[in-house]
Amino acid sequence: MSSPASCARTCASRPVDAEARAQVEDYLRALAGERRLSPHTLRGYRRDLAACAAFCDEQGVARWEQLTEHHVRSLLAAGHRRGLGGRSLQRRLAALRGLLDHLVRQGRLPANAARGVRAPRARRPLPRTLDVDQAAALMEVPGDGPLAVRDRAMLELMYSSGLRLAELVGLDLARLDLEEGMVEVTGKGAKDRRLPVGRKAREALASWLAVRAGLAAADEPAVFVGRHGRRLSARGVQARLRYWSRRLGLEVPVHPHMLRHSFASHLLESSGDLRAVQELLGHADIGTTQIYTHLDFQHLARVYDQAHPRARRRR
Repeated sequence: MSSPASCARTCASRPVDAEARAQVEDYLRALAGERRLSPHTLRGYRRDLAACAAFCDEQGVARWEQLTEHHVRSLLAAGHRRGLGGRSLQRRLAALRGLLDHLVRQGRLPANAARGVRAPRARRPLPRTLDVDQAAALMEVPGDGPLAVRDRAMLELMYSSGLRLAELVGLDLARLDLEEGMVEVTGKGAKDRRLPVGRKAREALASWLAVRAGLAAADEPAVFVGRHGRRLSARGVQARLRYWSRRLGLEVPVHPHMLRHSFASHLLESSGDLRAVQELLGHADIGTTQIYTHLDFQHLARVYDQAHPRARRRR
């Protein structure tokens, strides 16, 4: 085994020994092929497994089958001492646990040493959202030029249907049906879902499609294109939201996921239907959606403080 200092320089490309490195690569290929994880997510798995390998190197653990539950607990403790938060430790443990499960399924390990270990709980910050008035103000993009018309359509669609950034930039014309008021997107895990498109968004999209041909390349299938006629990038969308939030005088910098959070929070406030919001957002686990119930409670608490004659809040 190499020294900890040399491992820190090389563990990203040489985790533990050659066979262990091959097992990691095989696992990452399986994630890409079977679960169809995004390149960004795969990079995260690779980083976390490299950190696990670096720790194993320090402990003199050359093979994954030598790893014990004590090692896994020590790995988490070492990460905590280095300042890693609960969420980062949970992600690191999940990556290691997934790799060891993969090796157990292949018959290379008798048991998963990480299976009985729990990472510390992470504090889950509530997502920031726009209030209804702020969201309405953001939709009022001024101007009749093609870029302004495009941006108005993008903002309306994100807020109307709760699209992720990747779903917005990946959207093709063939999957948009304004007559039916529906859009079909591919979300996480390559799962498709059909979403309703509101009246305001349909109107904004119809205006954009009327001028899109003057900007888009003839063979470009994307709904939203940039100045050069090709599919608009995620960074391009982020830049346009920052631009409009500043120009329209919003007090907070707006990013695409804030519109998704606002969509979910406002819909839940009005409907109270958590399952419907889960379906619209494409969450596999309703626990992910439940964070919006806390936002809803905060809204109700503010109303109570402002309106109830017996509220404790002093003016």
